[in-house]
Amino acid sequence: MKELRRRTQRANLTKLLFALIKNSKRSDRELARALQLSQPTVTRLRKIVEKEAIEQYTALPNLSYLGFDLISFTFSSTKELVHPLWDKGKKWTKEQPSIMFASTGQGMDADAVMVSVHKDYADFAKFYQNFRRDWGDSLQNFRTFLVSVKASVQLKAFSLNCLVESYAKEEA
Repeated sequence: MKELRRRTQRANLTKLLFALIKNSKRSDRELARALQLSQPTVTRLRKIVEKEAIEQYTALPNLSYLGFDLISFTFSSTKELVHPLWDKGKKWTKEQPSIMFASTGQGMDADAVMVSVHKDYADFAKFYQNFRRDWGDSLQNFRTFLVSVKASVQLKAFSLNCLVESYAKEEA
């Protein structure tokens, strides 16, 4: 019985998380109606989900509306072990407001990736010059893929709703 309750709670937490991904502005009352749970249950589950599974609430803005034109994907390889660079990398990326994401990884002959946004090419060029200056001793094989927010053909807009759709297919 205890195991059944735990699995039910886990399922409800997952459903709530996906409902919040779709629209985090909904009230607990609206969520309760949509999930067919009581409002106090949703409020209790929401506290758990916010503590354990939600890193932050944020809006996904139209980058063009904010004056950004470029998204840059930069791939590079480290010249030495990645681990000693972690502290330097965390500090440096925190100081760069244009960086949306940076991580270690593997693929395309690279073990590091960075995603950044820029107002225009001049803004990107200045950022990239500083990046190469600050990281040139530690990284090699810089490769950048630029996407123009205004001029590129966008086949699918960036959204986390695909997680909801993917999970629904998995459950079916």
